[in-house]
Amino acid sequence: MSNPASKPGNVSALHGPKSDAKPALKYSLMILAGVAVLTASAKITIPFWPVPMTLQTMAIMAIALATGPRLACATVLGYLAAGAVGLPVFAGTPERGIGLAYMVGPTGGYLLGYLVAAWMVGSFARGRGMFARFGIMMTAMIPVYVLGLAWLAVFVPLEKLAAYGFTPFVPGDVVKVALVALGSQALGRLVKRNTGEHA
Repeated sequence: MSNPASKPGNVSALHGPKSDAKPALKYSLMILAGVAVLTASAKITIPFWPVPMTLQTMAIMAIALATGPRLACATVLGYLAAGAVGLPVFAGTPERGIGLAYMVGPTGGYLLGYLVAAWMVGSFARGRGMFARFGIMMTAMIPVYVLGLAWLAVFVPLEKLAAYGFTPFVPGDVVKVALVALGSQALGRLVKRNTGEHA
């Protein structure tokens, strides 16, 4: 009796599970890499005016542009999950992290805003020109600030809300978004040039 798997119509019986596993593994590795990038970006502090800035906003925008809304949101969710279980992935967290206590602290609203921003940028900024990308990314910062300030208001007086959670960070965010827009434009041109040379 012949082996059914050896017939042409049953090739998928041999190769189907492996081919299905490859994309899942690929996406899982991309998410893990994105979580690592977000963690590193949260830990890096660059001197800036009027306050030092981390690179988290830049990383969120770059990941969303590179991967699209689904993978970008999955990456941010993975990042938040890592922080929730106590891994030291957030800015300012100690070596062992403090988990949910940090996430419900003063900066918790901004973390949720990053998830919304990742979806917006991944959905609407990909494939656009440099100035359109810049505009969409700056628009995506609105929910970050709205959610961030709304939650921060639980911890600080309303009259100090803008000074603590908005005004000092706008210049840095503008610079970071502009760098992502410029960098993605330059990278896109480089890829097209190399593709054209090897076509």
